[in-house]
Amino acid sequence: MTATLTSRPRRGPSHWWKTALGTALTAAMLFPVYWMLNVSFTRDQAMRKSPPDLFPVRGTLDGYRRVLDEQLPYLATSLVIGLATVVLTVALAAPAGYALAKLRPRGGGILSFVLLAAQMIPGIIMAMGFYAIYLSLGMLQSVPGLIIADSTLAVPFAVLIFTAFMSGLPRELIQAATMDGAGALRTFWSVVLPMSRNAVVTVSLFTFLWSWSDFLFAGTLVSGGAHEPITLGIYHYIGNNNQEWNAIMATAVVASVPATVILVLAQRYVAAGVTAGAVKD
Repeated sequence: MTATLTSRPRRGPSHWWKTALGTALTAAMLFPVYWMLNVSFTRDQAMRKSPPDLFPVRGTLDGYRRVLDEQLPYLATSLVIGLATVVLTVALAAPAGYALAKLRPRGGGILSFVLLAAQMIPGIIMAMGFYAIYLSLGMLQSVPGLIIADSTLAVPFAVLIFTAFMSGLPRELIQAATMDGAGALRTFWSVVLPMSRNAVVTVSLFTFLWSWSDFLFAGTLVSGGAHEPITLGIYHYIGNNNQEWNAIMATAVVASVPATVILVLAQRYVAAGVTAGAVKD
């Protein structure tokens, strides 16, 4: 009995302060989200108080009504741009990642380095380059032009993710498909791509979030056109002498919903896709 009692590990000192510190830091980081929700229900007149209310005492849904009346076309444009950018990025990056991971072409290492370096180019430089090219091609203020521009940010990252993931796939499966007479394209489509679901979801999620929240390319390439994304639509409530904070924050809340829902639903695939490739065959 004595030996049993002495073998039990002693409890260390209470670490309640760590929990309290973590809770306080989390609350501080999430406070902007709460303030966005608060202001979306607060009347514009109440926002002129100093300091403004921490809670929407006399709340209103006017901001959300304006979103439904005025912002739906911008939301639809953002959705089209986001989904099309995802399709284009996966279509380009998945075969490239497969080639680098399994086919091992000449110069593959150099290409991987170039893709890594491409992610270090400032976005404003790329935006100015696209502006000059689109001006000569007549593609300014066009949705396809913005889709192509957004995909250039996602493709290098996507190729690296696909390469890391596909490098960890069992080589025996690919060899078995080859022995059955499948070519490189058939092997990629029927064997490699279905097994790369986690990588596809990861790339699709990040690509969609980047294109959905893009402001730099949108403000440079499609500003003032007939089809503007939600990141530009929200600025219609901001003027030189007037800021309609209720409508602005309501639009921000509504625009955050699709990205939040997608992130919550796909988080387990993202975790598997990002960590894939840590152990290679």
